[in-house]
Amino acid sequence: MKIHLRFIGYYLSIGLLALNLVMTACSSTPASPVNASPQPAPSTTTQTIVPSTQNVALNMPSFADLVDASKPSVVEIDVSATVTSRRRTVQQQGAGSGWIMDANGTILTNNHVITGATTITVTTSDGKTFPAQVINADPVTDLALLKMNATQLQSMKIGDASKLRSGDWVLAIGNPLGEGIIVTQGIVSRLGVSVPISATQTYNDLIETTAPINPGNSGGPLINMAGEVIGVTTLGATGVQGMGYAISMVDALPVIQKLLGK
Repeated sequence: MKIHLRFIGYYLSIGLLALNLVMTACSSTPASPVNASPQPAPSTTTQTIVPSTQNVALNMPSFADLVDASKPSVVEIDVSATVTSRRRTVQQQGAGSGWIMDANGTILTNNHVITGATTITVTTSDGKTFPAQVINADPVTDLALLKMNATQLQSMKIGDASKLRSGDWVLAIGNPLGEGIIVTQGIVSRLGVSVPISATQTYNDLIETTAPINPGNSGGPLINMAGEVIGVTTLGATGVQGMGYAISMVDALPVIQKLLGK
């Protein structure tokens, strides 16, 4: 009996030792779930996240409030000129743009808009029309001041064009093709651009913009995102899309002061 008990005790000790080893292994290595997919090794490369087209669209700026605030200060300019050709005298019509400089009806536009005009009519954004007269003009810089008999008008604020940089958003507001006040948007492409307009005259220090400038836009404001005038749109590039030009207010302001007699 003593011999049998000794063998039993021996085998019991071996069994307990084996059970202890199994329990230790189970506690140190967690069991994988049934049917679980193998987990990939951590990647050391950086993943590039491409935003969805919906998010890109949501992040695009809206110019609606800026346009609503600026439109009342922009005017349509319609001119009539008497032209004699082949011994015939005819009336020619033209259209341009301008913007209100003060509440008493002083308007800035391009000189080429009103050159030779016998009558000038200004239409405000609310559809009211007024006759206008030329106060003074400078053909060299292509700027002209008009006066219409109206008061309590909303004028535009002039911004610091010297702070412009290539890539800044800008809006051109005017009367393209005589179709009324229309807004186009773009960016500043280049600064300090020279453009020859004839054999004897070159416009210098212009702002080049991708905002479309069409016939009739001449004289309208080029504004920044604060609604401030930083340029006077003056011409589009002939035969080239996405390229227009504006006179910088850095150059226009001294001329305006001279035209006002200040």
